[in-house]
Amino acid sequence: MKTKRIHIISTYKDVFVSQADCVPYRSGMDKELLKKHFNEAGFEVNLLQFSYIDIRNMNFEDEYVLYTSTEDVGYYYKSYIEDIILGLQLQGAKLIPEFKYLRANNNKVFMEILRDTFDDTEIRTLKSFKIGVLEDIYKYENELRKWDKYVIKTAEGAMSTGVSLANNFDDLIKKAKKISRTFYLYQDLKDIARKYYFKGYKLESRYRKKFIIQQFIPNLQNDWKVLVYWDKIFILKRYVRKNDFRSSGSGNFVVDQDFPIEILDYAFEIREKLDLPNISLDICYSDEKFYLIEFQAINFGTSTILLSPFYYKKNVNSWDCVTEKQSIVEVYAYSIVNYINTKSKYGQLST
Repeated sequence: MKTKRIHIISTYKDVFVSQADCVPYRSGMDKELLKKHFNEAGFEVNLLQFSYIDIRNMNFEDEYVLYTSTEDVGYYYKSYIEDIILGLQLQGAKLIPEFKYLRANNNKVFMEILRDTFDDTEIRTLKSFKIGVLEDIYKYENELRKWDKYVIKTAEGAMSTGVSLANNFDDLIKKAKKISRTFYLYQDLKDIARKYYFKGYKLESRYRKKFIIQQFIPNLQNDWKVLVYWDKIFILKRYVRKNDFRSSGSGNFVVDQDFPIEILDYAFEIREKLDLPNISLDICYSDEKFYLIEFQAINFGTSTILLSPFYYKKNVNSWDCVTEKQSIVEVYAYSIVNYINTKSKYGQLST
């Protein structure tokens, strides 16, 4: 039998995956503790950093690779991580998660594109438009004017940063200009000069930062942050901000059992259909329908686990509420081990 090996790749600061209660601050998961959990489950673990990977002289074909992402300002280092992970994919590594989920991490345009690739209507309940340059909005004007209001989001950003509400089409254009403006004085002046020198020359857009326009769901009082780790679910109710429509980053949240129980099945089915060991979901409920607002499959916040005195464990046809605290590292390892063992037919890990 081939050795079950997992490569765990961390950043240049040796950070791997977000952990809410890590010490020091923002240092990520305790990799030695994570390694211990994997060893106990029968896996050999190799710890390394992105900068150590040499595609020419190292072979990751058919090897399991766990990796992280970052939220560095400008996402410059994330771009480097994408290069490395895509290289490993081309070499045949078994990436967890797949590269497409890294691309969608803090990239709302690709997140919406990824959403559109799935056949499941429950994942696609929320309508959106992906905009590359401001001028593209006018191509969708007729359809957009059918909406009363619009949620507009920068491609990058977390905790509701870069998210605003437009009250009509003119307001949408105004706010879209603000978030998509690209200003490069020297290059812009050269471009304007070309219009005078070359007949018929079309100017470059001055608004080239990509963004999305998303369907607005009115009268929401809250949404839920739902973390699914294999068959365990942690759920946090988040109220909207005062005189606002956003709940993410509001700081106004509660862990309780006041939610439609069907949300557990909804979240679990999304994890299964996306073929992931774990996932973070922002879900709201309106007119007897669930809406998946956003999702992340890598390096998402884990404070919901830290704040939860209980979690829900899937039974055959129901959910058991288990009153116990869970270690973030342990539940992460649990989801990965079950995922790999199921995919490779080693059998389920006992709890």
